[in-house]
Amino acid sequence: MDHNKLAQNIVDRVGGRDNIQSLTHCATRLRFVLNDNGKADAGSLENTAGILKVVESGGQFQVVVGNEVSEVYKHIVKEGDFDGGEPGEGSAKEKKGIRSAIFGLISGSLTPLIPVFAGAGLVKALLIVLEKLGWIAVDSGTYAILAAAGNSIFYFLPILLGITIAKVLNVNSYVAAAIGAALMEPNFTALAAAGSATHFLGIPVALMNYASSVFPMFIAVSIYAVLEKFLKKITHRNIQLFAVPFLSLVIMVPLTAMLIGPFGQYVGQWIGDAVNFLINSNSIIAGIILGGSWSFLVLLGLHWATVPIIMNNLNAGGDLIVPLAATSIAASMGIGLGVFLKTKDKDLKALSGSSFLSAILSGVTEPILYGIILRYRKTLIYLVAAGAIGGGVMGYLGVKLIAFNFFLNVFTLPAQSPVLLYVIGILVAIAVGALCVVLFGYEKKKDSGTVETEVENTSDNSNHQQSTLGSDRESVEQNTADASTNNVVDSLILSPLDGTVIPLSEVEDVVFSSESMGKGAAIIPSRGQLVSPVDGVVSVTMKSAHAIAVTSDEGVEILMHIGIDTVKLKGQYFTQKVQQGNRIQKGQVLIEFDMERIREEGFKLTTPVVVTNSDQFSVVTPLLTEGTVAVKEGLLSVRS
Repeated sequence: MDHNKLAQNIVDRVGGRDNIQSLTHCATRLRFVLNDNGKADAGSLENTAGILKVVESGGQFQVVVGNEVSEVYKHIVKEGDFDGGEPGEGSAKEKKGIRSAIFGLISGSLTPLIPVFAGAGLVKALLIVLEKLGWIAVDSGTYAILAAAGNSIFYFLPILLGITIAKVLNVNSYVAAAIGAALMEPNFTALAAAGSATHFLGIPVALMNYASSVFPMFIAVSIYAVLEKFLKKITHRNIQLFAVPFLSLVIMVPLTAMLIGPFGQYVGQWIGDAVNFLINSNSIIAGIILGGSWSFLVLLGLHWATVPIIMNNLNAGGDLIVPLAATSIAASMGIGLGVFLKTKDKDLKALSGSSFLSAILSGVTEPILYGIILRYRKTLIYLVAAGAIGGGVMGYLGVKLIAFNFFLNVFTLPAQSPVLLYVIGILVAIAVGALCVVLFGYEKKKDSGTVETEVENTSDNSNHQQSTLGSDRESVEQNTADASTNNVVDSLILSPLDGTVIPLSEVEDVVFSSESMGKGAAIIPSRGQLVSPVDGVVSVTMKSAHAIAVTSDEGVEILMHIGIDTVKLKGQYFTQKVQQGNRIQKGQVLIEFDMERIREEGFKLTTPVVVTNSDQFSVVTPLLTEGTVAVKEGLLSVRS
């Protein structure tokens, strides 16, 4: 993968540098906060090689890249300071609801810390293993140093949260970090060690331990963000450099110590107690609900919002949420394994096998979620069922997380207690997910419009209900997918162009070359005129006029896309001769286009001609794989 090229494509398709307000990334996703989400081309992004999915959630525009996200992130930030920078001039921030703003703040602040959480969690898990094996003494210097490595991020979490929260809110991150550091400063912590209360200017201050705390900093930095903007308005520009930080610290540190800190600690404790009460009331039902639904939180990117609750639970001795949620992740692993065992398609077998192995080793399941489960939506039922069953078993077994780690993989098993019972719960979820796929299949099609039967010969064309062609491709696919296919007979698809035929696999667009949109062929035109390959109706037209879909009288849906990335021309050099819904005949002119001008603009004219409902036919065969072809000569054979 060319990370630099992918980074440039992503920046262009989210609306350019000026549209990026801030950028963070987690294990698999780039998380943009954009000035205007409407300027981003989600459809085009989803059809860019190297991108698994685009999700808009919690006020963020999330681009799912997978395991190489950190490399792509590095190349993007080279283009500009997007890490919490100010929005571009003249841009209007998108207005978000309170709920979206809260989730956006929580997830945007915590996700930059997830990699170090994972690393430190593994260190703590390693110490548990070494101690139980008797290979290290808890009073040794080696243990102390490794413990420092594992505990540091959690102990000083208020400081690091101050930085990340401030970046999301676009305020001075170092002042925010200083507010968090004040709660950990030795003089302040010594007061807590000496007694339960002290005074500030005669006002009583409740002393608490803020190590590993989360909620106090969210409240404190949110208030500081308002304070900083106010101070900048009333302070002369020439003294803002030192006056604003000075006043901010003088106001915020005592306010946090007296009011915000204790209140935040209580809020975190109340929320944690409420969640744990529900789980402890009936852990089996809680496991069924959480195990069955967790992956949907992951799909929306909202799962990070539970981290504060999990951290509070760990401070209280152990967390019940992560083990129950882990069964949903295990269920998706099981589906990946089941597809690997079931499919006869080499490409799908390679995808499912590699995704399953990656998930077991790293805990990252987005390739399975986006590459398989959302592609073959029948498996969503299996995901819920397997996660719920595994969650119920895990709840019954009473497993707890004892060292923070948000990822399910073979290396984080020691973070759970008891480990053996945890493994049992995970294996149940994996086994149920895999068995569902093996026994009931993963794909279905409509036979004569009524009977649903399993499809053994799977190909990437079944993905045409998820793949898109930029914003225009999405419209093409959605509309063509709605056409009915009843009593289909053998059909001959004629060539819509004069030109040279090449295999679809040679098209420089992965959506077509992988047959994600359907089976067919491609033509390099020699004349700028596209005609109808069938008798039928025009099912979809584009404003940009560079692509069109028709449905034959026999129910065959055919998409013709003139050129690669020609949507960028916005209709220049294309003249559409028909409208959606028009009745058409073989050879009737659909679109005329200026080949020379399009080439001068730097675009290739390779034109895929694909049957988008290929999965509804037994065979779609190109009659030519190379050589010249003329309009109305046979191009594809479709057999029911």
